[in-house]
Amino acid sequence: MRLMLLRHGQTPSNIVGALDTGRPGAELTALGHAQAGALPDALRGETISAIYASVLVRTQLTAAPLAESRGLGVGVVEGIEEIAAGELELRSDKTAIAAYFDVTAAWIHGDLDRVMPGGPNGHMFVAGYDTAIANIAATHRRNDALVLVSHGAAIRTWVGIRVGDIGSVEGRWLANTGMVTLEGDPSAGWNLVQWHGEPLGGSALPDVAAHDVAGAPLREAVSENRAAG
Repeated sequence: MRLMLLRHGQTPSNIVGALDTGRPGAELTALGHAQAGALPDALRGETISAIYASVLVRTQLTAAPLAESRGLGVGVVEGIEEIAAGELELRSDKTAIAAYFDVTAAWIHGDLDRVMPGGPNGHMFVAGYDTAIANIAATHRRNDALVLVSHGAAIRTWVGIRVGDIGSVEGRWLANTGMVTLEGDPSAGWNLVQWHGEPLGGSALPDVAAHDVAGAPLREAVSENRAAG
């Protein structure tokens, strides 16, 4: 099975660097809509059997143009939403950002007992994402190719844990409409095929100081996270 984990388009929270993880979450900016609208052309060479999105509205808006171009619906599923920020929700200060990414880095390194302040531990996050992927996979054939529109921190953390190669995650970032492609299945495991950190669907964030709240801060914040983790 081919699993394409696509990060949503740009949101207002991305621009200001806010940890926006609650429901329903921010909608897309004009650039975010443009990025979503560019996906059908960007992925024209990919076979796509089905498209899924998280319960947060920004992923559904990102998925819509691609789904329409392929004549597919968008399945909205629990479990692939962004990692809840808990007490850090909607904060954009460096202390909060560092704390958030320090926890996700700990999970990637195997410390799933670590708790997000006021939020989940790593076991809870992985169980939810695993269950969502397993339920989706159970409805498809082994050679199907699936697009899941999810969130940067969730994608980056789950891939780091399940691919089992920390080096495949550390030092990498995932822009809005960046995509990580895996092959495998829930029982046999997953192999990393490609990490496409740059946007598939248009320009990167215009404000290079704004971190990627969905799991990969831009370059300055990546360095901070690496030092902390």
